[in-house]
Formats: sequence, structure tokens, C-alpha cells
Amino acid sequence: MIAARQPIAHAEPARDTPLSRLLAMRRPLVMGVLNITPDSFSDGGKFLDRDQAMAQAWRMIEGGADIIDIGAESSRPYGGQRPVDQDDEQRRLEPVLARIAAIGVPVSIDTVKAKVADWALRQGATIANDVWGLQRDPDMAGVVAAHGVPVIVMHNRDAADPAIDIMADIDAFFTRSLSIADAAGVARQNIVLDPGIGFGKTPEQSMTAIRELGRLKRFGLPILLGASRKRFINSVVPSEPDQRIGGSIASHLIGVENGAVIVRVHDVAETVQALRVAAAIGRAQ
Repeated sequence: MIAARQPIAHAEPARDTPLSRLLAMRRPLVMGVLNITPDSFSDGGKFLDRDQAMAQAWRMIEGGADIIDIGAESSRPYGGQRPVDQDDEQRRLEPVLARIAAIGVPVSIDTVKAKVADWALRQGATIANDVWGLQRDPDMAGVVAAHGVPVIVMHNRDAADPAIDIMADIDAFFTRSLSIADAAGVARQNIVLDPGIGFGKTPEQSMTAIRELGRLKRFGLPILLGASRKRFINSVVPSEPDQRIGGSIASHLIGVENGAVIVRVHDVAETVQALRVAAAIGRAQ
């Protein structure tokens, strides 16, 4: 069962940030996904309108979201999405990002572009979420360091290779990302690791990454798991993305058992309920 987690070991005292204050609560954190895109794999196009996006943000906050993760370019792991230039990405974000940040719940900006991250952090975002783990845009690490904010470093690959040892690949990727972060002056205690479920992985490799998540504890950093509605669930039980709530919750409960301290989800209220009930059962024992 989900028990109170142990404090994350840091080489130096953690800087006070909205994320560090949440992590100090020693319970799993729920990050709600807000896609302001027409082509996200699960909910593309639903929240392009400002009022719809704001309403969804409020629904997630009322459902118990600790963090709102906002993205305006699809990073769908299955390919086929069209690249979005910096101006278009900012244009999608501008009507909502500062307004949501003003609510008071920490906002993370999901982008691979350093210039978009810099702009968003100036608009009130307090966390950077890079699905290429500081390895795609050479300026991203510098932007994160300059703002002194936490960054989510996600493992990714251009294509899945079923022949590789996926945990060894994740390990090597994070080692390189941490070297880039160190060279840019990103504080180690501001880094969160995400194994990138579904990104450059076969369904079996995604499930292996969840099962073996505890191996990432060796880095001594918080772990985020984003398995929400991902395609590997369909490989077990054929289903459309919005029909994968059960599989998503099962994955996140197992992920928390294996060391995740943040889960990134579309279905906030349902996930919060599952985590709280699991924790209550654990306490009862």
C-alpha cells in the first residue's frame, strides 16, 4: 500500500520553490494536464478556447490538482504531429497562462523550446517541463538555471527499439541530462526525473519502466510518472484514450509504490480519490 514516502536525499539544501514546498508534504502530488493544442493524442482541441481552458484548469484544481501542466505544442509520442513555431506556441498560451498562474496553484510549462520556456516563466510559470530532457534545445538548461526553477527532465527517443535494454537507455540518458544541467548551473535539487512512458518505447518497454521505476532512485531525485491514457494500456485492454482511466490509475498506483512522487494525469479527481483511498488503506494496516 502507499505509505508516507521518505525524504528525497539531496547533496545540498533544497531551495525554497513552490515545488519543494509541495514535495515537503511527503505525499504523492497530482499534476493535471492542460493541452492547449488541436492535436494532442487524448484531448486535442478541447481547450483551445480561453474560457474552456480556464474552466478545465478550475475543474482540475477543485479535483485536487497540486500542479497544472500547460502545453501548447503536442508532444504526442506516436508521431504525426506538426511542429509549432515559437510565435504560434506563445499565441496559444498567452490568453490563459498568466491567468492560471495567478490562481496560485504552481504552473509548469510543457515545451521543448528555450525561448518559450523563458517567456512562460516570466508570465508566472514556476516549473519547466522538457520532454527532451535538456538535450534538444541547447539553450534550455541555461534558461532553467537563469530562472532558478525546477525542471522536469524526461527520457525520450526518436523511435522505439524493442531490442534495447530500456532501463539502461533511461539511465544513460539521465546521466547525460544531469551533466548538461550541471554544466549550465542548474541546481541538482531543482531536477525531477520522468522516464517518459510511451515516448520512444514499445508498450512492453513502457510497462517495464513502470515496474522498474525504483531503479531510478539511485539518482537521489524526485520521480514523476506520466502514464495517463497512454497507448500501452490499449495493448493490454483495447480502448480509446478517454476510456483508459482504469489503466491509468492502476499504473500510477503501482508507480507511486515504486517511487514516483508526482503523477501527471488527465483525470485529476479520479486519481486523487484513488491515491487517498490507497493511502488510507495503508494507514489502516
